[in-house]
Amino acid sequence: MTRRESPRPGWYRSAPHRGRQAYPAPHRSGPFNDEPSKNGWEISISGDLTDKQQDLVERLLELPRNSSGYIFFDSGGGSAYVGLALASVIRLRGLKATGVVASECSSAAILPFAACERRFVTTHASLLFHPIRWSSEEEIRLEEAAEWARHFAALEQDLDRLLAQMFPLSDEKLQAWTRPGRFISGQEMVDEGLAEMIDLFSGDLWTQIAAKR
Repeated sequence: MTRRESPRPGWYRSAPHRGRQAYPAPHRSGPFNDEPSKNGWEISISGDLTDKQQDLVERLLELPRNSSGYIFFDSGGGSAYVGLALASVIRLRGLKATGVVASECSSAAILPFAACERRFVTTHASLLFHPIRWSSEEEIRLEEAAEWARHFAALEQDLDRLLAQMFPLSDEKLQAWTRPGRFISGQEMVDEGLAEMIDLFSGDLWTQIAAKR
């Protein structure tokens, strides 16, 4: 009997405007538990989350518990399960993460961004909010499809509540952004009090963050 792949919630598998291949894994210069710099550790969440699930989760697990550092985002999303896992690991390990959107942080990638204690964007940042999408590369029975549809409806509601709580964001605003889907600019995130603005031409990130404290 061959293994059948179950449908996955391809929550924001990739933003429709980018049409790109997944990025290669970011270069790893050494163990993350080496002596941190004065600004803490730095990692990136980039490319397709589904393709990089194991590597991304392992990187977060290698960080010292309750430590502080920076996560740079450039991702069009992927599986909702992966986004949920990353956000859960950040919170459960007490990581005091500062999230920075370097380019795009869409769909499932929004979950770990929301899990960060502080969030920064530029005026050029894009964040795509939209409902869960699911598909399967293999045929499934009608009964299975009905069960997956039921499960995804419940999962979607649960993730909406989680996002609204982590940001925080009102249910009304989240629904307006998510259905049928909308690109949110960095400035809009700042206007809603969900992130702080940084300027690519006003000194390095740490100087600007220090000035905002």
